[in-house]
Amino acid sequence: MVNPNLIEINEIKGFITFLQSIDWFDPWLIGLIAFHICITSTALLTRNCGNFQVFLFLVLLLMVYFSESINEYAAVNWRIFSKQQYFDDKGLFISLVFSVPILLNCMLMVGNIHSRFLL
Repeated sequence: MVNPNLIEINEIKGFITFLQSIDWFDPWLIGLIAFHICITSTALLTRNCGNFQVFLFLVLLLMVYFSESINEYAAVNWRIFSKQQYFDDKGLFISLVFSVPILLNCMLMVGNIHSRFLL
């Protein structure tokens, strides 16, 4: 049975309708948002620990590097953890909800390291 609140893929005309089509209360998405909050908090709280920041930076970049593989796995196994199939072959969804927030954290860490060297 199809959920009447879901938007068909051919109804998505732009970025706003794409965001509206996402069920943000799906438990795995709530977990992903919590993960991003934890990573951002960790990056901010450890901003004076240079070695840990480098380690975290490299781990986060590895996660972004493997996001294509994660997307392929999630596209095949989405029924196990999700109510909808979000994972397209271009990787738009995983880029927006997984890679972009991680890369923003990496930019934050680079800015922190850069500002420490300037001062």
